[in-house]
Order: sequence, then structure tokens, then C-alpha cells
Amino acid sequence: MAKDEPKELSQLGQKTELPASPEDAVLESVKNPHPDSDYVVRFTQPEFTSICPITGQPDFAHLVIDYVPDRLLVESKSFKLYLASFRNHGAFNEECTVTIAKRLAEALAPRWLRIGGYWFPRGGMPIDIFYQTNPPPKGLWLPDQGVTPYRGRG
Repeated sequence: MAKDEPKELSQLGQKTELPASPEDAVLESVKNPHPDSDYVVRFTQPEFTSICPITGQPDFAHLVIDYVPDRLLVESKSFKLYLASFRNHGAFNEECTVTIAKRLAEALAPRWLRIGGYWFPRGGMPIDIFYQTNPPPKGLWLPDQGVTPYRGRG
């Protein structure tokens, strides 16, 4: 569970090496300046990469992560390093997508979180993966994730 007080930042403003794996990556947080308000924080990673654990071929995705913070926000440099640590990580698309969501939920204890993983085709078939922690707060303005379905050359 997330703590109410974030730890001192160790990566922001420092030269930081890319973590060897998602397990080695450190997600850092900062205080939410508006814990009394429900608002959406969106991260878009249009160039996410990982490796197929069977073939070693690269997989590419467009990730859209939305969350409603409670007391903590994820510090963006640590989050970018975490996402980049998947580059040499062998895992199926579903594992990568849901692992990212669960890691954020564990680190931040947000009021709500969702992820859309829009994976580019390999073998002719795109895979889209969606996960959310619970229903969004009532009355929350929630924009569409804005990623069009894959249409190929159609």
C-alpha cells in the first residue's frame, strides 16, 4: 500500500541509469497538491516496447494510462524509466499491460486507475488490453483514450 508521505526523490535531477528490469525500477511519488479534488492524470506512451518471451522479437504498444490520484502522484522521470525498463524484458502483451497498472496502483493507491494497451500487430493481429482498478468516481469527466482501432491498410 502507498504511504501518505512520499520518500525523498532520488532520480529527478540526477543522472540515472536505465533499470535492468521492471522489478529493479524504482517508482517515486510526490504529494498531490489537490487531494480534495477528483481529477484525471493521463500518461501517454506511444513508443512502448518489450520483447516476446518465446521468439525474442520486439513488441510495440501505444499505452494510455489515466488515474485519479488520492494523496500521491507518480514522479514522471521515475515512471519513464520504469516503462523503458521493459525494453529488454521478455513478457507477453497482457502481462506487461496489467503489471504496469498493478505496480502504479500499489505505489500510489489512487482513487481510480485504468490502462489501455494498444499493441501493434505481429503475425497479422493487433492486441488491445484494458484494465481498471474499479469504477471511476461519480461525476468524473473522463476523456476518451483517443487511440483509433487498428485498421491496417484497409
